[in-house]
Amino acid sequence: MEECEALCTRLAVMVNGRFQCLGSSQHIKSKFGEGYSLVVKLRAGRGEQQGAVEAKTRALMQFISSTFPTSQLRDQHHGLVQYQIGRASGLTWARLFGTVEKNRSKYDVEDYSVSQSSLEQVFIGFARMQRRAK
Repeated sequence: MEECEALCTRLAVMVNGRFQCLGSSQHIKSKFGEGYSLVVKLRAGRGEQQGAVEAKTRALMQFISSTFPTSQLRDQHHGLVQYQIGRASGLTWARLFGTVEKNRSKYDVEDYSVSQSSLEQVFIGFARMQRRAK
């Protein structure tokens, strides 16, 4: 999929012999992607006990769940959480980044990243639609 993004200006997708979409990789990711991926790493102090890190993680998870109702927890371990946040109406890059940045110190966030669904994830979604040949 990386080659498609690097070399192709337009992509076409067919499922079960039927044309599904045509457009740039960005257009296809925006229209058919599952939203955003949010990965947050909490700051862990040197002498901080495991219980304190877990409490901070729970507080952060509660904040994300209440702020972004379409969010789904994908992974959580050692002060690192990963969420898939669905394309809710009105959710933009700016709002997502702004919300995380505004609450960064409150939840002791060391680092975070926000990314869009990859082209590979979009194609996997189309592949799920594919019926098996008989």
